[in-house]
This record gives sequence, structure tokens and C-alpha cells, in this order.
Amino acid sequence: MTPLLPFHNTYRCTNEALNDAAPELVLLHGWGLHSIVWDDVMPALLENFQVTVIDLPGMGQSPLPNADYTLDFLVEKVASVIPEKCHLIGWSLGGLVALSLAEKMPERVQSLVTVACTPKYVSDDSWPTAMAPEILDKFAELYEEDNAGTLIRFLALNAKGSDTMQDDVRKLKDILYFCGLPAPRALREGLRILRDTDLRGALQSLRVPALMVFGEKDHIVPVAAMSAIEAMSVNKNVKVAMMQGVSHVPFVTAPDIFVQAVNDFWRESGVLA
Repeated sequence: MTPLLPFHNTYRCTNEALNDAAPELVLLHGWGLHSIVWDDVMPALLENFQVTVIDLPGMGQSPLPNADYTLDFLVEKVASVIPEKCHLIGWSLGGLVALSLAEKMPERVQSLVTVACTPKYVSDDSWPTAMAPEILDKFAELYEEDNAGTLIRFLALNAKGSDTMQDDVRKLKDILYFCGLPAPRALREGLRILRDTDLRGALQSLRVPALMVFGEKDHIVPVAAMSAIEAMSVNKNVKVAMMQGVSHVPFVTAPDIFVQAVNDFWRESGVLA
């Protein structure tokens, strides 16, 4: 039987001077949404890269195979459709997938950017600068009572506090319904992945250049996580940056500033001239 592959699409670099020699870039979205969330930054990214977008299993246009929905499963499915060598940008849940993939397959990942992502999403005594686990548990409980309503509340939390909150929520709602609602099992298990994953070890051992972008007003990944990550004595490959006036979706709130930040990182890393 042919395995069910995630929906993916590759867009050609628009810079004629690069043509097929343009480096490969892969974009991974977060919980509950799909690859259209990247549309505002796609034109700028296509100036320097061939860009592949992927819908995580059970979200957007991707089927949901009958398999345990774990972080390793998501990494396996993403790895099955990405180029042999590529640069990665992962947002939120997609950031965990990207970080895990970079740890497990460093020979395939040339650089990594995580957006509004932390190696550990819930707090405990060893990691206080994170969301209380009860919040994610409550979202899971509410989801069983009201699927669509809980998704909308989560989108509002994504944009809460940003300088353009109302516009951000409107955009996210439009994106959510564009492909139909995600598969309930993908959402339930996606929340469990966010709750249970701890990739601090992966971050410390990362062997590729990495940038972690945080939003000043993020209510899901507190900006204080930057200090916690720096205090881990993370290797010199990992850099952190904070965008002002944005919350959990900086590439939606301020796409131009976001692209400038990642381009600066890629130039410093030798990816771009």
C-alpha cells in the first residue's frame, strides 16, 4: 500500500539570477492551521529560495494516516517529502518538528529558524518561564465540548496583545476555514505533543546554525523564555531574537520585519550573500 504523504507544494525562486541553483527552504506551520499561514512572507522568501510548504498530517490538505500521532511520527512524515538538503523554518508546533528533525537528521538540515517556539512549552520547577500545564489541559477539555469554538479561542490567544490584534485574528480565522477544520485527532494529539515534549537536550546539541525568534507580547511562549534559553549555555550555533509589538504570529503581524530578521541571520550564517 502506498503510504499517505503530507500535502506539500514547492514554489520556484523568483530571482532569475539564481534559477534552479536557489537553496531549498521548507516552512512548517503550527497547531490547528496550515501552510497558507505563510502567504504574507512567501513573496520575499521566494526572492532567495525555492520554497516548499507542508501541511502537517490531519491539518490543511494533508490526510491523517492511521498511526500514533507523536512528534516522531510528524518528523518522519515531514522528512519523507522535504528536499534532501534544506533550510527549515518552523512556527510553534512546527518549530518542535523542525528542531527534532534537525537533531535527528543534521545531514539534511542546513539551517534552522524557529518562530514563537520553545524547547519546552509547559512550566515545571526546572523550566518556570513557560505556560502552566493546566492551560493546555483546559484547552484540551474545552475542545471536547466545542471543537470550532475552542479553535477560535486559540487563534485569539495567538494574536492577543499584538499591535494589530484585530487584523491578526481576522486573518487567522480566514486561514483556518480556507481548507476546512483540521482532523480532531490531529488537534487532540497535537496538544499532547505541546504539553509533553522537552527538546532542551536537542537544542543544546544542535549542530546547524539556528535562530529562535520570539514575540514581545506572546501569551503562549513568554518572551522570558529567551533568557531561559540563554541561561542553558546553548551552543554558539543558536541565536535568539525578539520582535517588538508582536505576539505568537510575528510573520503575520509584521511580515517585512520578520523577513528582515531571518535574512540577516542567513547572511551572518553564510546562507545568503
